Amino acid sequence: MFRIGIVQNNPRFLKAGENVAECLDLMDRLQADLWVLPELFASGYNFRTRAEASRCAEEVPSGPLCSLLKAWTKARDCAVVAGLPEKTRGRLYNSAVLVNGGRVHLYRKTHLFGNEKRFFAPGDTGFWTAPVKGVKVGVMICFDWFFPESCRTLALRGAQVIAHSANLVLPWGPEGMKIRSLENRVFTATANRVGSERGLRYIGLSQVVAPNGGLLARLGPGEVRALAVETDPWTARDKKVHPRNDLFRDRRPRFYR
Repeated sequence: MFRIGIVQNNPRFLKAGENVAECLDLMDRLQADLWVLPELFASGYNFRTRAEASRCAEEVPSGPLCSLLKAWTKARDCAVVAGLPEKTRGRLYNSAVLVNGGRVHLYRKTHLFGNEKRFFAPGDTGFWTAPVKGVKVGVMICFDWFFPESCRTLALRGAQVIAHSANLVLPWGPEGMKIRSLENRVFTATANRVGSERGLRYIGLSQVVAPNGGLLARLGPGEVRALAVETDPWTARDKKVHPRNDLFRDRRPRFYR
């Protein structure tokens, strides 16, 4: 079995140290093979200026958050997906890292939402998967869910679990991720935040969904909490929806252009 953990927090804006400590405290109480933290979980989200975004951004993998998560995951024999503002070569990205002991994999958000376009450059990493204890894990961030190509690309690259770091404010994401799980036959783990920040209210409802679209766990709209659920990721390799229908083998890409 493979335990997937999600964290739902209510970060204090630009109080990274406090926010990281709170999340790690929640995670220390449970065991998971893979933890998923929200988008920009330590910094807060609703920046008004590029200077604010830059103030809390860090380089990957040399920054303090990555260094801390490398030590934390190594000590607990697990992996963590965490959203953070990244800075490199004069650019800022809305990024997430998959940290697994000494290894750090970087994903930059492909589909920017709203005012993010004022501060962040569009992501250029593309979608990838990385192994965690023999399970292929893919990463995407918040508004990426609205584009079916995000999950489909990860699934075609072998993802069994898709870690979805989010700061959801629109109401459709949690239900939409059930469809993304079903149409790709993968586990999805959405970690969202709660509370309000400079006029934005976040909907919570962090969840883990099975490949059949069934809800394995969901947190409430105001809960600050971590949870972990047991999954069998090998079931995500079965793409049959009928004895004569394989979800991927039946694709006809030449007609999709």
